[in-house]
Amino acid sequence: MTDLSNISNNVWMAEALDEARKAALKGEVPVGAVVVYDKKIIARAHNQPISSCNPVAHAEILVLQAAAIAIGNYRLINCDLYVTLEPCTMCAGALVHSRVRRVIYGASEPKAGAIVSMSNVLAQPQMNYKIKVTAGVMAKECSEIISAFFKMRRQQVKEKVAL
Repeated sequence: MTDLSNISNNVWMAEALDEARKAALKGEVPVGAVVVYDKKIIARAHNQPISSCNPVAHAEILVLQAAAIAIGNYRLINCDLYVTLEPCTMCAGALVHSRVRRVIYGASEPKAGAIVSMSNVLAQPQMNYKIKVTAGVMAKECSEIISAFFKMRRQQVKEKVAL
């Protein structure tokens, strides 16, 4: 029997990757996210802290806000968040407060990931809500877009210094 969950996870993660590409085109760290409810995308967003001059304009925060407006409730019960990069501490906290059912992420974030890499905010015993986690969906593609972005940024710095 075919595992259809992986197929649908890849479909939704591909949509999040499209959002990440939009962020990269704006010079933002390429992180994208979508919220799926009842097998439909109800919200999509990408990183915008630089362009919006807003330190909390991470893809996850923006997509949670848009999803809450879309369904008319700040509690996103039965919603799944797909994001290309492991969420940070701020975003992990927002996930708990929003009550998403599940977070599915692509690439791990070894420096600031708060789901498994640096800490596990969602597993803290004092958290009043538990979220299911699926890691590594399309990890290679999600990692490549981040790596390519920072490689380009380092090259730009080298070129600037050379002038």
